[in-house]
Amino acid sequence: MERAIRVLLVEDNDVYRLSLEFLLDRYDGLEVVGSVAMGSAAATACSELEADVVVIDYRLPDMDGSEVAAELRERCLEASVVFLSASAGRDETAAARAAGVALVRKDEGVEVLVGAVRAAMEG
Repeated sequence: MERAIRVLLVEDNDVYRLSLEFLLDRYDGLEVVGSVAMGSAAATACSELEADVVVIDYRLPDMDGSEVAAELRERCLEASVVFLSASAGRDETAAARAAGVALVRKDEGVEVLVGAVRAAMEG
């Protein structure tokens, strides 16, 4: 049996973060290894928890998704990134394209996010 994809969530809304953790853990092949509320905590958590994929809310109180992704590229080299956003406006779409990562809108449903996580893991 293949090892589960180890997912780290970076989301400042406690209810949404806990809900995502609950939902993602129910999918075969996924394991939520941790979650943090601030972008500044993402790289350390990613390294310590050996995350494969980091799902980042694009709009965080302390950093935006692009800044978090750049820090992850320096400190958690093996992890892939998926941006999550309440609105996939021009700024978010351009940032995702520039970073070479998927962008999932929060209203698209968990299946879309699961697909993006699996695709990110495959490269």
